[in-house]
Amino acid sequence: MTLLLLGAVLLVAQPQLVHSHPAAPGPGLKQQELLRKVIILPEDTGEGTASNGSTQQLPQTIIIGVRKGGTRALLEMLSLHPDVAAAENEVHFFDWEEHYSQGLGWYLTQMPFSSPHQLTVEKTPAYFTSPKVPERIHSMNPTIRLLLILRDPSERVLSDYTQVLYNHLQKHKPYPPIEDLLMRDGRLNLDYKALNRSLYHAHMLNWLRFFPLGHIHIVDGDRLIRDPFPEIQKVERFLKLSPQINASNFYFNKTKGFYCLRDSGKDRCLHESKGRAHPQVDPKLLDKLHEYFHEPNKKFFKLVGRTFDWH
Repeated sequence: MTLLLLGAVLLVAQPQLVHSHPAAPGPGLKQQELLRKVIILPEDTGEGTASNGSTQQLPQTIIIGVRKGGTRALLEMLSLHPDVAAAENEVHFFDWEEHYSQGLGWYLTQMPFSSPHQLTVEKTPAYFTSPKVPERIHSMNPTIRLLLILRDPSERVLSDYTQVLYNHLQKHKPYPPIEDLLMRDGRLNLDYKALNRSLYHAHMLNWLRFFPLGHIHIVDGDRLIRDPFPEIQKVERFLKLSPQINASNFYFNKTKGFYCLRDSGKDRCLHESKGRAHPQVDPKLLDKLHEYFHEPNKKFFKLVGRTFDWH
């Protein structure tokens, strides 16, 4: 316990490693004091400490993306492990200035209560494609372990469009067909943000400026959908967790068309918003997408030293 408390003191007391973002500084004195209060005083039953002795901890692992890559499924599956405490909502601390400016003390209050032996995990898919985030996470913890789940870039674009489309339909707002967004003057519209999010090579280069590849585990999102157990086993090993999740925790739901979870005799599936059918797209347009991502994908494979079964 003494070592744990000393580590917490050093964490909050050390100077920021990076000072290139004066508009959104790291934790000041008030935030540091809050951080001390939450972590260092477990006997206090006030803010940050539960009656059972559990506390809030800064995450030791972050799922950084990618949007529509399967981050929610990954978090739910990882939560099957008894040594994992997961933040329920996307925190958006490192990519939203109004959150980041409040410092690590505020970030800590967004974390779940956990026991000392548990691993705290946060997921915000927008982190992967946000230019400032790698430096900011590194400033907090340069040895943190990061999880990145990726899918076929073309499929990810279609999922991205589908989510925004349904969001508009639920609000009874119009939204253009995907062809109008993807094409402009007979060519792919490179200003369409969904295309940029699928350029994994460009975003990964930014992350590797601050973290070694060994600190970033890439989960194959397409395989996680088809056969989740082997992918989760790899995640357990990467996070140095004991092998607690097993094949019996997964079952295929024929009605939904994807795997659901079984935990302590209780079955649960992802929200109905997950796994929606993509819109029908002209095969010629799909060919354009595949062609556009072909070279970036090859660069990405070379960068990370592995290949994926993408078009």
